[in-house]
Amino acid sequence: MFDIIGPIMIGPSSSHTAGAVRIGKYARSILGTVPVSALIRFSGSFAKTYKGHGTDKAIVAGILGMETDDERIRISLEVAKEEGLAYTFEETEIDGAHPNTAEIFLKDADGSEILVQGASIGGGNIIINKINNTVVSISGKSDTLIIPHEDVPGMIAVVTKILAEHSVNIHGFSLCRDHKGGIAVMTIEIDGGIDESINQVILSQPHILASTILKAI
Repeated sequence: MFDIIGPIMIGPSSSHTAGAVRIGKYARSILGTVPVSALIRFSGSFAKTYKGHGTDKAIVAGILGMETDDERIRISLEVAKEEGLAYTFEETEIDGAHPNTAEIFLKDADGSEILVQGASIGGGNIIINKINNTVVSISGKSDTLIIPHEDVPGMIAVVTKILAEHSVNIHGFSLCRDHKGGIAVMTIEIDGGIDESINQVILSQPHILASTILKAI
């Protein structure tokens, strides 16, 4: 029922405002630091209606770390200037993308940067479908592990065995790779939280290139 009604939010639209807030907030979470610049590209219906529906204000609000019901969403562009976040909006068309898609390029004061593509799919729900050049599928509703690794036999079993031994329950799993024998990326959504010590065990395994815990939003 709540997926249909949508979240408690500042309107006017669960797709064009609440969903946009969550995409922006998740992009900030993936960067992991305070962003100082944001290039935001809107595709599809986002590109056509973002000013009228307040999608520009919503996505900047998320990048600033606001929740969907934060009354400052309406003035988020002014808040961004006060907090030192430079932002730019562009209209584009991403082939094959969901109509409500945004591509966010964030950079922090130390030069770290991230490119995140996400879609608002209705009722405030989102799907993050690309991080840098890696295709993913993340709902943002639960803690998620992102694990790039060498594409060799047995890697899924290695990681899932570690999680099972630490009583971590998986409720969503996807795997993508650039080509056979290249680099693959596991996306694992889990019930509850996960301790950083478990993540360190995963990182210590051969052929694991990185492992990042993304918290639910």
